[in-house]
Amino acid sequence: MTRYLVVLGTTSHSGKSTLVAALCRLLRNRGLKVAPFKSQNMSLNSWVTESGGEMGIAQAVQAWAAGVEPSELMNPILLKPKGDRTSQVIVMGRPVADRSAEEYYREIEGLKETVDGALRRLEEEYDYIIVEGAGGAAEINLFDRDLANIYIADKLRAPVILVGDIERGGVFASLFGTVKLLPEEIRPLVKGLVINKFRGDPAILEPGLEQLEELTGIPVLGVLPYLDLEIPSEDSVSLGDKSGRQAPMAEGVEIAIIKLPRISNFTDFEPLERLSRVRYVALGEPLGHPDAVIIPGSKNTVSDLLEMRRRGMDKEILALKGVPILGICGGYQMLGREIVDSGIEDAEGIVEGLGLMDAKTHFDLYQKRTVQVRKRVVGDGPILGRIGGEEVSGYEIHMGMTESNEEPAFEGDGSVAGGGLVIGTYLHGIFENENFREAFLDYLYERKGLNRSPGRKGDGFDELADAVKAHLDMARIWGMLGIEPEG
Repeated sequence: MTRYLVVLGTTSHSGKSTLVAALCRLLRNRGLKVAPFKSQNMSLNSWVTESGGEMGIAQAVQAWAAGVEPSELMNPILLKPKGDRTSQVIVMGRPVADRSAEEYYREIEGLKETVDGALRRLEEEYDYIIVEGAGGAAEINLFDRDLANIYIADKLRAPVILVGDIERGGVFASLFGTVKLLPEEIRPLVKGLVINKFRGDPAILEPGLEQLEELTGIPVLGVLPYLDLEIPSEDSVSLGDKSGRQAPMAEGVEIAIIKLPRISNFTDFEPLERLSRVRYVALGEPLGHPDAVIIPGSKNTVSDLLEMRRRGMDKEILALKGVPILGICGGYQMLGREIVDSGIEDAEGIVEGLGLMDAKTHFDLYQKRTVQVRKRVVGDGPILGRIGGEEVSGYEIHMGMTESNEEPAFEGDGSVAGGGLVIGTYLHGIFENENFREAFLDYLYERKGLNRSPGRKGDGFDELADAVKAHLDMARIWGMLGIEPEG
């Protein structure tokens, strides 16, 4: 029979995702079959499965930690906010419709059946399932509709670990308050508390930990230190933590990523962050003189393009001379001459693009292309020419189709213009390819006459697992799962 453990949080970004990933890796390292699960996720960072389904990046990351292939079963419902009080609703990997919160909650009973069905199918394959909640677990206005916390906890009746983020302040109050606000039938399921992201001497917290245990009757499993690991971020909350983040060995090269209002899949650029100075530039900030510019994906290409023009960022980008400009997905669509929208994105009409390449994008159908791909590099120039004929892999998540009169960047994808310095592609995850990443960075460094140090190797999961093992009461956690402690 499948055993469950549920990880809930006092807030969004409290550390639920990383703790689930760590537990998945620890179970995998003991030779056990484990899968992650999150019934409902809200994120603009997503992953495409082998079957072409779309799921939250956090559950894909947790699957990699578990050593298994990501599946939409692990995140049956994904909400992608559009910024106008609506979200695109993705069910079992496929986009269903755009819904307001009110419309979405009217359909909640049917979605519970979807969640139940996904769990049943996972139970057929895995002996252990580590469940992640969403946001804060004590949103009392949503208890009757809370698929990711209350519904799943009540359904499984499994042990719950509650995580609080000390970096946000008020961690004792948030843990205590969350426990007390949980429904009476859920409260006894909480078997352990975890404090996350502590910077300092844990001994300072001891008196508070003892009082918290007395007040709640629940043991504190430990205090996790702040960890800076090479694991993809989950959502836009994480993006705010990136301000000014840079690799100390590489201050001589700066890559500016345009922080679009509806930016999606910014995890595309995390492989660059320890190899160069990466600066996320909001539309109201000066672009400056970066060594490269990346225009990322967007949940609403047309709206973000219009906002970019309204704030003058288009002029700043166009004023750069001899600087590589890379557009990914929505960013690629913006690089062209125009976008023709038939009412799919915002409103019917033609929107002028940046004009950096001779390409046109059409939004004609409410239909999304989601697929994993492998492409051969066919484009030339000072960047792609270094890896001509080699393969890259990635995944596509986009609406709209682009017609280009430029040289293709990859076999059947993208475009190259501006003497090889303007590159557009639909491939998310492009910087996960070492050959492309090295070609891109080598050009930037060589252009400035700088030497570059190699990045750190490894996926970060074992480092994360070791930290959890060192700082939490693993004997209690193994007991929650019915597993004997390690000798």
